[in-house]
Amino acid sequence: MGPAHVPHDHPVAGHVHGRDSHAQGRLAATLILLLLYMAVEVVGGFWTGSLALLSDAGHMMSDAAALGLSMFALWVAHRPPTPRRSFGYYRAEILAALVNAAALFAVAALVLVEAVERLQAPPDVRGGPLLIIATGGLVINLAGLALLHGVQTHSLNVRGAFLHVASDTLGSLGAMASGLAILGPGWTWADPVASIVIAVLIVLSGWRLLKEALAVLMEAAPAHLDPDRLRSAVLEIPGVCGVHDLHVWTIGSGLESLSCHVVADPARPYGDLLRDIQTVVATFDIIHVTIQVEPDDCGVDCLKG
Repeated sequence: MGPAHVPHDHPVAGHVHGRDSHAQGRLAATLILLLLYMAVEVVGGFWTGSLALLSDAGHMMSDAAALGLSMFALWVAHRPPTPRRSFGYYRAEILAALVNAAALFAVAALVLVEAVERLQAPPDVRGGPLLIIATGGLVINLAGLALLHGVQTHSLNVRGAFLHVASDTLGSLGAMASGLAILGPGWTWADPVASIVIAVLIVLSGWRLLKEALAVLMEAAPAHLDPDRLRSAVLEIPGVCGVHDLHVWTIGSGLESLSCHVVADPARPYGDLLRDIQTVVATFDIIHVTIQVEPDDCGVDCLKG
């Protein structure tokens, strides 16, 4: 028997679109906040002579670019499918997350190079203004995190933007620490050291995002889903003798797909069998399902393992 594509309801796609529209609004508000304060940090960085503040401003600039890219990717992802792109443009979100990860690495590299140079000859830095401006940056980043909280869990692309802002929040704390160190004991070397710490935090955020994006592009099973547990659940359905060639992958954020071959008892009506399989698979939040049904009496071995 040929493959059966189990239909999915259009309201699911509508729910995803509505959810992403909400995310776009949050991204836009965060973008405006970051752009405004980025200008403040650039001016303040040159005025105080602080690399930590300039690196935080550079990180804010990468945040703004990441947020703009995320908004564009969300818009592209909901363009209608075409005959040549039957899954549509959902992968645009994943590509945006990949670019965001690369941007994080680039910013970290620039900060590290400059910080190493400054460690050899620490310049004079105005600790007081540095502390004040860095504190303002922390407030702006916390506001951005509050805006993105909740919506980042539904999209790898938005989660990438969230990680940008989160690592920038830690960067603001590092800049504040360097300001305190310069004001107190007069440790001018604290500024480049804080910059190095900021760069390391940026790399860690970028690495995590890169791993998640590559996992999707390599069509690995979603991290939250156990294929063995899914296989066992399908095998428990009456009339199912075996399951093989089971593949589960992610099309785009929140959109998982499954295809498999099911060895079935020919005495069980295939319509009922497919409905039971659909019900079980739906409990794993899988949207697109394609099943190849093979009668057990056609010479195919019963694959329970």
